[in-house]
Amino acid sequence: MPELPEVEITRRGIAAPLVSARATGVVIRNAALRWPIPGHLVTSLSGQRLRDIDRRAKYLLLRFDRGTLIIHLGMSGSLRILAHSAAPEKHDHIDIVFGEVVLRLRDPRRFGAVLWHDGPDDAHPLLANLGPEPLGDDFNAATLRAALLRRQCAVKLAIMDSSVVVGVGNIYASESLFRAGIRPGTAARRLSAPQTARLAAEIRQTLLDALAAGGSTLRDFMHADGAPGYFQQSYFVYGRAGQPCRICTAPVHGRRIGNRSTFFCPACQR
Repeated sequence: MPELPEVEITRRGIAAPLVSARATGVVIRNAALRWPIPGHLVTSLSGQRLRDIDRRAKYLLLRFDRGTLIIHLGMSGSLRILAHSAAPEKHDHIDIVFGEVVLRLRDPRRFGAVLWHDGPDDAHPLLANLGPEPLGDDFNAATLRAALLRRQCAVKLAIMDSSVVVGVGNIYASESLFRAGIRPGTAARRLSAPQTARLAAEIRQTLLDALAAGGSTLRDFMHADGAPGYFQQSYFVYGRAGQPCRICTAPVHGRRIGNRSTFFCPACQR
């Protein structure tokens, strides 16, 4: 699944060429995503100018003159800017047309979403109860500690909870916990204040490092221009079960926590 760095990289990739452009049409080939794509987009978006593209958690917010298009990439989605003449492929479900180019959503597993909202962000049910942005000023050791003290689940599950902090998915949760030296199965409320401070700092730094590396090239994810990311080349633990730890050479362990694959070094993480 594209995580926060991949979604942010997508935002940056589509914003530069599209912001201030005017939508000239919409082509819906398959409306059956996680929630049905609103059919009215075909007429209501045409003629509207794209004013800005923001991100909240893993949602892209395309702000038009009279409302916001909310896009979530789901498990396998990607957005590409292509020539209007580019032939669609099997899993290309919707095009937002901007003159000679289109913004095309490809989503093989169809868990993504394309929704319309004409009110404030915090009034939409998908956005109303989200926690702080991990790269924003509202996320720090104090806010993370307050949230973790209320949770008895494993700390890895807690930091993947979007009401605690948004955008930290499976890959970057494992990597952040390794960098902070914390076992992923540790009860969230049992973390000490110093551990929590390290974890808050490493969540932020891990995501910043992933952004700098262009994100991770996942099975179904590439940049908006088709370029790859490179952060997966520097994973410390994710997907490396049985391989030597890059720090101490002990074998990386893999287990399931909350039905999610989890990776950690038993020597470096306590």
